[in-house]
Amino acid sequence: MFGWLGRFVVRRAWWVIAGWLVASAAIIGLSPSLSDITSAEQSDFLPSKYESVKAITLAQKAFPQQATSSALVVVKRSDGSPLTEADTAKVVEVAGKLETKGIPRTQTYVTGPQLMAPDKSIQLINVGMKADTPDDPELLEAIRQLRTALGQELNGTGLKAQVGGDVASFVDNEDTFNSAFALVGVATIVLIIGLILVIFRSPIAALLPIVVISIVLSVTTGVIGIVGKALDWNVGQDLQTILLIVLFGIGTDYILFILFRYRERLRAGDDKKTAMVTTVERVGEVIASAAGAVVVAFLVLLLASLGFFGSLGPGLAIAVGVMLITSLTLIPAIVSKLGRFVFWPSKAWQKQPKASLSRKLGVLVGNRPALTAAVSGLILVALASGVLIYKANYDFSSGFPQDTESAQAQADLSKSFAAGAGQPTEVYLQTTDGSPISEDKVKQFSDAAKSAPGVAQVEPAPPSTDPSVARVDLLLKYNASSNEAIELVRDDLRDWAHDNAPDGTKALVGGITAVFADINSANNRDLSVILPVAAVLIAIILALLLRSLVAPIYLVIAVLLNFAATLGATVYVFQGIQGEPGVTFQLPIILYLFVVAIGTDYNILMIARLREEAREGHEPREAAALGVEHGGPTVAAAGLILAGTFGVLMLAPISFLQQMGFAVAIGIVLSAFVMSYFFVPSFTALIGHAAWWPGHGDRARETAPVPAAVEGSPVPLEKEPDPAGHQ
Repeated sequence: MFGWLGRFVVRRAWWVIAGWLVASAAIIGLSPSLSDITSAEQSDFLPSKYESVKAITLAQKAFPQQATSSALVVVKRSDGSPLTEADTAKVVEVAGKLETKGIPRTQTYVTGPQLMAPDKSIQLINVGMKADTPDDPELLEAIRQLRTALGQELNGTGLKAQVGGDVASFVDNEDTFNSAFALVGVATIVLIIGLILVIFRSPIAALLPIVVISIVLSVTTGVIGIVGKALDWNVGQDLQTILLIVLFGIGTDYILFILFRYRERLRAGDDKKTAMVTTVERVGEVIASAAGAVVVAFLVLLLASLGFFGSLGPGLAIAVGVMLITSLTLIPAIVSKLGRFVFWPSKAWQKQPKASLSRKLGVLVGNRPALTAAVSGLILVALASGVLIYKANYDFSSGFPQDTESAQAQADLSKSFAAGAGQPTEVYLQTTDGSPISEDKVKQFSDAAKSAPGVAQVEPAPPSTDPSVARVDLLLKYNASSNEAIELVRDDLRDWAHDNAPDGTKALVGGITAVFADINSANNRDLSVILPVAAVLIAIILALLLRSLVAPIYLVIAVLLNFAATLGATVYVFQGIQGEPGVTFQLPIILYLFVVAIGTDYNILMIARLREEAREGHEPREAAALGVEHGGPTVAAAGLILAGTFGVLMLAPISFLQQMGFAVAIGIVLSAFVMSYFFVPSFTALIGHAAWWPGHGDRARETAPVPAAVEGSPVPLEKEPDPAGHQ
């Protein structure tokens, strides 16, 4: 099949290129924007069965005027002394003036003695904000206008104010996020160009992935937009960023797979067209299998109950599918036309490097497979032990720079009020028969809640448009996004609220802490489903590729061990060395996307090369040595580019980005170098011919294959490869 495809693409190269350009222009021009199917609300992605979602639904009905977000204005004296009665009156006056200014997206300004700290160090103005989406640009502009207006109103009063809250924190860190991701984009391009320049010494080869993948990115977002509109499904706001990284990651991998093998065939004496036909024939199955494994891994995300995961799966699967088609059609067509010019101006491609590092490593693996397998395996096991102390962290604000206005406002708030004052836990009481709920029952519950587990303060119930519903806000003793608060709500406070709901009523616990508690439960459930199912499906793909039942077993085990080793290494660095309370709760799924899914590419490339060397008549240990020598440089180059891209994130002053950068970088390094370079070939050499049972795909070829003629060009017999004739 892949030989036929290679001949077709090379014969009709100009038609293939023209067809791609026309199709790309049509898709990009006619497709809707990806933002049309994007949702940013985390709670939107939780199934309706979770209590926090039920609470949100009830709140939308009973409290339609309720703000979707809020800003907390922390007012204090410039000299640090306690606030006076005159100061309190001034704060009330300022709040009233701010409300009359009609700042867009703000709707209520609440303050007064009830929002004075017990030690009178600060007074709060709670600003309700309303928006259709949490990332509404007008919300961010509202914070900026609010800060400007506050400065004007408090000028000369001896008071100063700082605006805090989630939206304010986003405003303060927006530039940091943007610069971090811009840095990743620049680093990706620089690393791809720089490393390929070093490898091939050709600006054409270096620019080829950048140009092609940029086009593929635009086509992919167009296809996702079309499919999303047609099927009425939403995607997460992180998809665009992840798409860029995934496409440049796997796209560069697949292009390198082709360029390395094409150079090898040219060195072996093939003309430019025959070289590409043979390349597609040999590498096409590897790329298709690798892409198939990645697509399966992404589609398995549809089994997640947490919609954030599921919303990424189809889009990423479409991206990989588009890149697969590109890699097997457009890239071979372009390179077959360029021929040796793709490596211009260097002539180094004509010569086989002498005593290369990959050859020395191959000899080590072939001569000492037991030692190599043991050492590499023990490294992975030792790092994987870190998962035993893994803790998820949901507190993004603690990982942001602490010298911003929002961070300082939160610090003052935490010192003077209950730690959970900024984001109260909301308890909704509703009568079971729809009758009005009495004030006595609400007061009974509020009084009892003062002694509930982890509650520092109970706020008065706000008015409801539904007489059968009342809301009581509980201020927790812990930061609302901390592990302590999440565990409290999930394990104790919810049970207490359910058990202590007044007769004839039921209680629902909502608020941001409750949302995180439900995300935690859904996250744990999803990973316990996604990883095993993905492992089985990837094993099936490997079995079909290798015609073996043995090799897929230890290859999948190696992938899962590498996942655990990556997570464990991150835990040791950030929880252990840096003393953080945990690693970001999104990290396991990020590792699944970039380490399990994409890291499988390197395994497939290496095991396919081991089989190919065995088919050339080499015994298992010699095949392992040659496999590392000839396949290792491709794995190393692809791994360095992807690891380096993520490694740049460690320069960002945000803990979440640092953790993500370190984790994916170390995961790709472990995938490419420890697992694919050493563990897989050495373990395969130890097992020997049994690794290919029952298909015996390592049987030596009896005769060399004869490639079909391409456009009348002479077709020589394929030369028997020797140790010096591959890379």
